[in-house]
Amino acid sequence: MITRYFTSVTATFSPFSRTGKTARLFLSLLPSNARQMGVKVVTNVIHIPPKMLKGKEGKGPESWVGVTFKDGKEIKLETSNMGIKDLVEEVDRHSRLLARKDELAG
Repeated sequence: MITRYFTSVTATFSPFSRTGKTARLFLSLLPSNARQMGVKVVTNVIHIPPKMLKGKEGKGPESWVGVTFKDGKEIKLETSNMGIKDLVEEVDRHSRLLARKDELAG
């Protein structure tokens, strides 16, 4: 995953819900020195009472990941029904465009 062009990453998820898995995995893919490189990482945890976790509604709480790039573009993706490969592919698509622009300019 190309993180060089990120300015901020925001993730909202429930840590104990199945729907938050993709957001958790995305945060784990960020390099350990991302904050030192100038990326603002914000994590919002949704609190769910234990009674709701035991229910069989089939639909957990909404989880999403937002990424802001150096050119000002913001991507906000709802990750409850998305796999980690799909999320990384969407984010890398714009990162590759920015890398190509840097390559052509410099």
